[in-house]
Amino acid sequence: MKNHKSIEEAFYGYLKSYSKKTRIIEAGIGKNPHIAQKLKDEGYDIRACDIKENLPDCGILIKTDDIFEPDLNFYKGADLIYSVRPGIEMIPPLIAIAKNVKAELIVYHLGNEIYENGGEIINCGVILHRYYKHDR
Repeated sequence: MKNHKSIEEAFYGYLKSYSKKTRIIEAGIGKNPHIAQKLKDEGYDIRACDIKENLPDCGILIKTDDIFEPDLNFYKGADLIYSVRPGIEMIPPLIAIAKNVKAELIVYHLGNEIYENGGEIINCGVILHRYYKHDR
C-alpha cells in the first residue's frame, strides 16, 4: 500500500497536467492542504472548502461549507472539483455540485470504496475516479 504522501503526489502529478487556467476547488481539504498548496505554488487558481472550521492557514482561500447544503456561489466558475479520501456519502452531493456548476469531478477514494460503477477510472500511479465531466 502506498503511503498518503505518495498518493497525494500521484494525484497532484495528474492534476498539474491541466492548464494553469483551470479553476480548481478541493472539497474536504481538512487539515491536509498538500495538493492544494502545491497547485497554488505552481500558479493554479485553487480554492478549497471543508465542513470544519479552523482549517490550516496556507495562503489558499478556504471556505467553511457543507456540501450537503452547499453555497453554490462558491463553486460557480470552477472547472474542476477534486476530493481526496472523502466519505462515500459525500460522492452524491459532490456529483450534484459538479453538475450544477458544470465542473469536472475527480475523487481518490478511501481504501477500495467506489460509488455506483466508479465512474471513469484514471490510473496515474493511483486509481482516481472521474464521476462527472462537462464538455465545455
